[in-house]
Amino acid sequence: MGVMSVSANTNEGDTGERLKELRELLSPCRLCPRQCEVDRLSGERGFCRIGAEALMSSAGPHFGEEPPLVGSGGSGTIFFAGCNLGCVFCQNHDISHGLEGNPISPSRLADVMLYLQKRGCHNINVVTPTHVVPWIVEALSLARSRGLNLPLVYNCGGYESVETLRLLDGLVDIYMPDFKFADSAPAERFAQAPDYPETAMAALKEMHRQVGDLDTVTGVAKRGLLVRHLVMPAGVAGSRKVIDFLAGQISPHTAVNVMAQYRPCYRAYDYEEIARRPSFDEFTDAYNYAVDRGLRLLR
Repeated sequence: MGVMSVSANTNEGDTGERLKELRELLSPCRLCPRQCEVDRLSGERGFCRIGAEALMSSAGPHFGEEPPLVGSGGSGTIFFAGCNLGCVFCQNHDISHGLEGNPISPSRLADVMLYLQKRGCHNINVVTPTHVVPWIVEALSLARSRGLNLPLVYNCGGYESVETLRLLDGLVDIYMPDFKFADSAPAERFAQAPDYPETAMAALKEMHRQVGDLDTVTGVAKRGLLVRHLVMPAGVAGSRKVIDFLAGQISPHTAVNVMAQYRPCYRAYDYEEIARRPSFDEFTDAYNYAVDRGLRLLR
């Protein structure tokens, strides 16, 4: 793996040591809270079903992300196949569960990052990165050595290992996690992750410790934490609890996108509670509560 400087906050030796530690977390795999302990470097596959190679599904300027990421040039998104969550309502299930994508080496991934910069994107936005962190960090190192100067956005589901996140301190500029569920029962029923609430809370605290509140320059995000929360029907996401946690334990100035775009996808129709869209009242209750708690609402 490469050992070149990734950012001004890390030197060559430090980056090399982090890459070594991240690679060691692959065999047995302990990159994420699943702790599958399979030997991915030998091709074994755990919950995410990704072995010794990262799979890239697509890459390009994306104009559908939050406004601080999009600006005028778009967010340079790179979608990876596989996921460490098993959401039955996933809108990208062909990628996350169907593994739609092609193997990509760190050197080729660095080329993609530089291409997105050349296209005028405002950031490099790695989507579902949790299970392929070592490849991303190596690619970032190579790309930085060749002139990449865009912020890195870590766009994840919120189900993260604090141990892994600590190895990203100084490498990630913008964390954009979901906070999907405030309670264990729905997290287990709909995402196969009963420990999701406490795991996400610990992860978000570590993310905020590293990057702080969202900071923008002329409306474009440069650094900080931006949280997504998808309002779901029948209150299964526990939206008020999520909002209370963000306002009370992260920061009263936390940037959050309270999202209304839930729709039944993938296997959601198999579950009566989530087989419909949230009502107008369900969404506005969550949104207005976030306003009342003083959070920084993004649309």
